Amino acid sequence: MTAPKENKTARRRAPGMSPEERREMIVQTAIPLIAEYGAAVTTAKIARAAGIGEGTIFRVFADKEELLQACVAKALSPDHAVRELDAIDTSQPLPDRLAEAAEALQAHMARMGAILGSLGHGGGKHPGTVRGAGREESTARIRAALAELLEPERAALRRPPEQIAALFFGLLFTQPRTEHEPDLTPRELVDVFLHGALSGNAE
Repeated sequence: MTAPKENKTARRRAPGMSPEERREMIVQTAIPLIAEYGAAVTTAKIARAAGIGEGTIFRVFADKEELLQACVAKALSPDHAVRELDAIDTSQPLPDRLAEAAEALQAHMARMGAILGSLGHGGGKHPGTVRGAGREESTARIRAALAELLEPERAALRRPPEQIAALFFGLLFTQPRTEHEPDLTPRELVDVFLHGALSGNAE
């Protein structure tokens, strides 16, 4: 009786990550930990959460400070928000499109606030560049994605889609808050934006 053949497939190691893929995985793991613990989070804790040895972090990051800066850049990058805006179905009614956009951008702002707040960046100031693009370019990319959502209604808009997008973006980022009133929901915010402050019952 011949010996069973060795299962080479089972013994084959999974292909390793490239340094860039490894960096991305570590950053994605670190962001929620930084939001929870701030700069006090240890690289050992990040490594355990990522399922890697602590030394692996320092093969792709020079030190903890470089890792923290990469996490800030990731949180501030508009890439994820722009992808979500681009994925919104433009065949939907405009209020539905804008409500989805508001939800995506509010989530983006929450991510930014959690990271910046935990690391002590106050006042909403943009600390440096984001993948070579500063605050103005990040804002321009989000506005352009919003303008694409408005494009089907171009003929019905009072102003060009680009200007309406800038107004909507500004409302989202500067939504007035009062001490005793909750924030508007995305749907309520869109309703006020599209139809003004008066209710349908106003004469």
